[in-house]
Amino acid sequence: MAKKKDRKADKDRAGHKAGKAVPAASASEPPSKLRTKEYEREMRRLHGELVAMQEWVKATGARICVVFEGRDTAGKGGTIKRITERVSPRVFKVVALSAPTERERSQMYIQRYIQHFPAAGEVVIFDRSWYNRAGVEPVMGFSTPEQTERFLEQVPAVEKAMVESGIILIKYWLEVGPDEQTRRLEGRIQDPRKVWKLTDMDLKSYSRWFDYSRARDAMLAATDTSWAPWHLANTDDKQRGRLNIISHLLSQVPYEPLKPRDIALPKRQRAGKYVEPELSHRFIPTPF
Repeated sequence: MAKKKDRKADKDRAGHKAGKAVPAASASEPPSKLRTKEYEREMRRLHGELVAMQEWVKATGARICVVFEGRDTAGKGGTIKRITERVSPRVFKVVALSAPTERERSQMYIQRYIQHFPAAGEVVIFDRSWYNRAGVEPVMGFSTPEQTERFLEQVPAVEKAMVESGIILIKYWLEVGPDEQTRRLEGRIQDPRKVWKLTDMDLKSYSRWFDYSRARDAMLAATDTSWAPWHLANTDDKQRGRLNIISHLLSQVPYEPLKPRDIALPKRQRAGKYVEPELSHRFIPTPF
């Protein structure tokens, strides 16, 4: 599904809100790797814009729902972490549901997700979502073809109801190439910081690349609508992918820039008769 290049790219570089992300695969040659200082400088700017967006959401009572889907190792978790690391968890809420319980399996499929939809003044980010029924579940045999087909028929109407109720719904599919996926999975095997990310499910799904491709294609064809379109991002380059996604997210929300505040810290009170005691509490060891 081809996406038009955003016409605001020049403005984005000048510090304006960014436009649509275009998968790097569309370019003849991949761009050079960002220098760490350049990446962090741009991320710092985007974090400031996310704070401005947060304050607008709080002030207006907006409701924003962001869906992250994509292949294993495509960088959903890392991107979400960079989005949320400088904003309030009371406003930006991350939902990553575990496998459904026996009771939830007996419910309407979308039911356990609806309770997490945003209230006024909230941004809810789904780290995988109801689209499990279109991807992981049919590929791994957790749902029947009939259940998946019914889901794909029904979900556009559910999302239209969400949008018509006033929710800003933004959906991302993160795409990573097979060679890069292999490199990232191999990197998890011996890394004690990442070993928890390598599950039996990951190993099984790794061998089913084209099953996932077919499931993705069917999902995009059925659920890419005018009211809830899919936005695709190539994340072979994690840093560029994160910057592109956050820039695009900001472009989808009509927030206002933060107004500068003239703030001066007040003088602290005088100690008066207060005397610092000799503390006998148990301080932690200080090996560093």
